[in-house]
Amino acid sequence: MKVKNTNIVEIGGTNFKSEVIESKRAVLVAFLAPWSRPCGMILPVLDGVSVASTSSMKVVRINADDNPGLGMVYNIHSIPTLLCFVDGEERTRIVGTASKEAILATLKPFIGTI
Repeated sequence: MKVKNTNIVEIGGTNFKSEVIESKRAVLVAFLAPWSRPCGMILPVLDGVSVASTSSMKVVRINADDNPGLGMVYNIHSIPTLLCFVDGEERTRIVGTASKEAILATLKPFIGTI
C-alpha cells in the first residue's frame, strides 16, 4: 500500500503490542490489503480521521496479507476492517468503507471529544 503524504504508520505482528496494546492513547487499527479497491478508497478517509483526531487517537494500518496471524486473532473476515482499541482492548469495529464523519461518530463514545 503506497500512499503519498499519509500520517498513517504501517505496523505488523512484531510491533503490534507496543503500538496498540500498550499505547497510552486510543488506537484505530485499519486492516487493509494492497490489492483491495475499497482499502485504497478508505486510505484518504483514514488520513482525514488521523488529522481530525491527532490529540486523542492515533491511526495505524496493518497489511492483512502480511499479517494473517493478527487477522485470525482479531477475527478479520473482510477488508477493510477498522478496530478501535482503548487501554489495550478492542472497543468497537467498522467493517467496510465509511465516511470520515461516520468513522468519527462511531469512535466518539470510546475516545471522547474529537
